[in-house]
This record gives sequence, C-alpha cells and structure tokens, in this order.
Amino acid sequence: MLVDSHCHLDFDAFDGDRAEVLERASAAGVGRVVTICTRLTEFERVRALARDHRAVDCSVGIHPHNVEDEGTAETARLVALAAEPEVVGIGETGLDFYYDHSPREDQRASFRNHIAAARETGLPLIVHTRDADDETAAILSEEMGEGAFPGVIHCFSAGPALAETAIELGLYISFSGIVTFRKSDELRGIAAEVPLDRMLVETDAPYLAPVPRRGKRNEPAFVAHTAAAIAQIKGIDVDAISQQTTDNFFRLFRKSAFRAGL
Repeated sequence: MLVDSHCHLDFDAFDGDRAEVLERASAAGVGRVVTICTRLTEFERVRALARDHRAVDCSVGIHPHNVEDEGTAETARLVALAAEPEVVGIGETGLDFYYDHSPREDQRASFRNHIAAARETGLPLIVHTRDADDETAAILSEEMGEGAFPGVIHCFSAGPALAETAIELGLYISFSGIVTFRKSDELRGIAAEVPLDRMLVETDAPYLAPVPRRGKRNEPAFVAHTAAAIAQIKGIDVDAISQQTTDNFFRLFRKSAFRAGL
C-alpha cells in the first residue's frame, strides 16, 4: 500500500475524470489520499470529496499564496473546522517568498495561526516553504518552544539546513516527483540522509508529475514513481519504502488511521 499524502483533487484539472483518477490510484496500490485545502472559501468543496470517497481525507487551511485574498484565518476557526471527521491535518500553510503573492507579514501571521491550531488540535501541520528556508526554520523552532505540535514539510525542495532543523524538531519530510527530476541531485542527496522513519511521499497533483510522466498532469497513482525513486536512492526494495512511508503517514496522521479503521 502507498499513500499520496498531499494532492489537490478539488482543482479544476480533475473536473473531467475525478472518479477515474481515484480508480487508477486504487489500481496502482494507493490506498489513501489526502486532498489539501488552500482556501477556506473552498473548504466545503474539499471536504465533500473526502466525505464522498472512503479512501480520501482532507485538510483545512489557507495557502500562503492566498492569504491576501482569504485573510490570515483565526486559529479558533481553523480549530472548529478541524473537528469535522474528514479533516486530518492543518494547512497547507507556510511562507512563499519566491512568488510573494501575499504580503510577507500576512504570511507570517497566517503561518503562526495555523501552528496554534495544530498545537491545539494535535493534527499535523502541513508546511509549504519556498525561498524562505531560514525564516521557516526560525518560526518553526520558536513556535515549537511554545509547545509541541506534529507536522510535515510537504513537497520538500529546500536545502539541507531546513531538513536538519525539521528532523530535530520532530517533523516529517515529504518528497514529491521533484526528486525524480534530472537536475535534482542536491534533493536526492538530502533524501539519502533523511531517516527512513521520517519520510512521506506525495504527488502535489495536478502539479510536478514525476519521471516518466513529467510534463503530464500529475495524479495520485503516480506517487508510485516517486516511491520507486526513493527506494533507489536508499538502496532498498520499493515494497519496503511503500510500507515504511505508509506506516510513517499513519503515525503522523492519526486521524486518518482512525478513519481507515487501523
């Protein structure tokens, strides 16, 4: 069994064949999928997908790109929505200083509100970070000092220092199709060093389709290619990677394990 720990099934790219996408995921051995909320105004749409499909969970949160439009999300509101049975994580949230679609100060405030919600609910924080390694590490470290919370750096593409900080803080690191790209030698080097018991795999679909599907629309079934790449990097059998990353997922996303009857 594999888990796609992060995708966006509600996006328009799947409007024509969403049911078939989930069927292909199941056929590829993907037994669990987490579809990620990026706007609270779209939360009910995201939640409906998880409610209507037994193998799908969801999160609640505001992507840093959308903070200017959506606001910073009061912690109390995140906590209230996280009580819905389909919600297994908080986010995605974080800092994106590459595109800067939202003011940086607003991104910081939203990030901290999401962290507070993760701390209060015990649900894992789902972190997006781009061109903001130092500040992401600083905020996570500072907030962890205020009280522990679980979490994962999703679609990891940052540098080794942030990976080390995340591991030291007890967080997990999730690898996407980027690890299969020809120019991702540094990322493969980081993947080689991340402990097996702290790794997840994801697609971030519909984006970042792994080799040999690069250039196509990504979908949850393709997480198998990422798992195969991680197995090669680690020099172990792909079944072992599948089992380990799935075990890691359910250890982190405990509410998903409950929903799955584990």
